[in-house]
Amino acid sequence: MISLLCITIISLTLAGSTYCQSASPSSLTVKTELGGNATLPCRLGSIEDLFFGKVTWTKVAKDESENEDVLVDMGLHKRTYGNFENRASLVDLDVGDASLVLTEVSMEDMGRYRCEIIDGMDDIVQEVILEVENGLTEGVVFPYFPHHGRYNMNFDDAVQTCASQDAAVASYDQLLEAWKDGLDWCNAGWLSDGTVQYPITKPRHPCGGANSSPGLRSYGRRNKQMSRFDVFCYASKLKGHFYWLVQPDRLSYDEAVQACRDDNAEIAKVGHIYAAWKLEAYDRCDAGWLADGSVRYPISRPRKNCSPTEAAVRFVGFPDKKVKSYGVYCFRADQ
Repeated sequence: MISLLCITIISLTLAGSTYCQSASPSSLTVKTELGGNATLPCRLGSIEDLFFGKVTWTKVAKDESENEDVLVDMGLHKRTYGNFENRASLVDLDVGDASLVLTEVSMEDMGRYRCEIIDGMDDIVQEVILEVENGLTEGVVFPYFPHHGRYNMNFDDAVQTCASQDAAVASYDQLLEAWKDGLDWCNAGWLSDGTVQYPITKPRHPCGGANSSPGLRSYGRRNKQMSRFDVFCYASKLKGHFYWLVQPDRLSYDEAVQACRDDNAEIAKVGHIYAAWKLEAYDRCDAGWLADGSVRYPISRPRKNCSPTEAAVRFVGFPDKKVKSYGVYCFRADQ
């Protein structure tokens, strides 16, 4: 067996991952954020090499009898296993790159992985350690439903909807951490693993029963095309400036969009207002238009006539876009 030899310390960013390599093959480490993607490097000896063999990726346990199969690729036959199904793939064997790409990374994905390449000539074994950082320190989970009402999105709709609000569908781990931080929501929403769940901190009759325990209520995995639910989105730390645009008059939706453009910005998205509220303690008791046609305002200091009992992003609704009853929140991205 021929192992990949490491000569110097290297730091690279690859497909959302950072990896560091030292003189020992076993010390190769990839770091990524919770809910993100990770690329675990593994290559043939030369990009000119032709591949006619087998690639196996395994998650290695302390007791090797408990190892988990991740992926097997034998050219025409490819398979992923267990929790890695539909989340694992290879970069490009045609150019000698057997690196493993994992999407929607969870805390359970942390650990040691082994790549084995058998091509009939030179066999290669490479081990990589995956470390997952809790992205909630740099983001916020929020529940979302569109203007046409609750329980109207299949999984693909949910993915597109979160993306349209500068966010991504939240992972189970992200929702769990948000629940620990106090998120309580009695409407079920999609998560990135295809399950449908909702977080309850204060058990009550309409939300799983008054005598039930606090926690995440799960509907399990649902048909991604046929089932309809809300969604939990995850917004990362802002890369720009979220602000209330001071205007002499209240605006219609179209006027709000134009006012932000005139200020060299864009009308803010729901992901922006949640990130500003949670991560920057943004607080303003003025209801303003957002890009999805909703009207909301962020309160980090509860007080009378604003949000008397809790810090929250308050939701006014999806009013008629022609009414001139609200201001606007804008967002200017970093240059």
